[in-house]
Amino acid sequence: MKDTPGWASPGSAPSDGQEPGASGPAEPHDRPGTTDSAGQPGTDAQDQGVKWSKEQPPAGQWSAPTGPASPGQTPPPPPPGPGWGGRPPGGSGGPGGQGGYGGYGSPGGWSGGWGGAWGGPPPAAKPGVIPLRPLGVGEILDGAVSTMRTYWRTVLGISLTVAVVTQIAVILLQGFALNDNATADTLSDPSASLSEVTRAMGDTMANTAVVFLISLIGTITATALLTTVTSRAVLGKPVAIGEAWRDARPQVPKLFGLIFLLMLITFGIVFGGTLPGIFVALSGSSTAGAALAVLGGLGAGVVALWLMIRFSLASPALMLEKQSITKSMGRSVKLVRGSWWRIFGIQLLATVIANIVASIVVIPFSFIGAALGGDGIVGFLNSGGHVGWTFLIISGIGSVIGSMITFPITAGVTVLLYIDQRIRREALDLDLARAAGVQGYGTGTGSGS
Repeated sequence: MKDTPGWASPGSAPSDGQEPGASGPAEPHDRPGTTDSAGQPGTDAQDQGVKWSKEQPPAGQWSAPTGPASPGQTPPPPPPGPGWGGRPPGGSGGPGGQGGYGGYGSPGGWSGGWGGAWGGPPPAAKPGVIPLRPLGVGEILDGAVSTMRTYWRTVLGISLTVAVVTQIAVILLQGFALNDNATADTLSDPSASLSEVTRAMGDTMANTAVVFLISLIGTITATALLTTVTSRAVLGKPVAIGEAWRDARPQVPKLFGLIFLLMLITFGIVFGGTLPGIFVALSGSSTAGAALAVLGGLGAGVVALWLMIRFSLASPALMLEKQSITKSMGRSVKLVRGSWWRIFGIQLLATVIANIVASIVVIPFSFIGAALGGDGIVGFLNSGGHVGWTFLIISGIGSVIGSMITFPITAGVTVLLYIDQRIRREALDLDLARAAGVQGYGTGTGSGS
């Protein structure tokens, strides 16, 4: 039973892996219980012994003779029509150049039967940025990029707006409140006392936490809006920024609650792992306590990572199914079960790609800002972290451009992973096809995996 209200209901039960049956070769007429074209009973080969024809096709030849049929022999059936044969007209397969369904059909098809070509079931429908079938890694990444390319006005408009607002807030805070030169001087002073260094490190961590919190708010907002855009892009239906905001606004407070709950769980696990080491260090054995804290922190980090991947699909479940926080977390656990390593690998790959592309943009802006900051790059490196308004503004522009790239890719991959898992487990492709207006989809093919 499926209890997923809201957008894109789970639909019918997953397929048992059945594929459309194919008509095999025609029954040979010379076997017991059959009749020939003249209505006479067939001859039993066992009664005649082994009497092979003198003319045999070459070894490995599976196609039937092309010459005229001998008297009394049933002619072979015609080759199968388009869709069940080899290469369909106009390309090497289905949408996006995919051959067959799920990669079953090679571009040339399989040679078999009576000279025809068997290429598997017909290609899946593709009303939007992805085909409606279980997706591969490349198709998920391509779907996220295709969404950004096809609906660039909406996607880049959302990303630009969120990135500019959050970056302005970060620049103002860093310029007026967080750019503490005394803290930087203390950390770079080898003669500073332990209390001074501890206080300076606490201030630095607080400043970093404030910047991270602002960036997190922007990321959550962009994810909420881009989730709606990506879900419409799967159906081939565009959505404006205002429409995306109206659709996502009721769930945004719950999304904030979900993200902060996941952060609290993560920090709680890591702190619990390091707590025994802290107690040992406070009891007097600082070396053993530090070693125990490091080991505990590493173990807790592994547990936290495992949980975060299990809950990684809670955000699209909350936004698209209009679920509560706890139910969306439960939905994510069900969808991820049995696919943890695959989802972890795809999300890690998408994050690495997005950050590499963003770094290519951000790093040059940082060097330009340091060079134009007054003291040059060398002076900036020797200043111990002192930054001026020129550096903040120029590097902020680079950060805005980088966020315009990372927001759509990370959000799009997460949503497409969620849709892919529901296609595999709940035959969501049938509901998506009906929502996209695809006629007759699912009547002859299975779905899911």
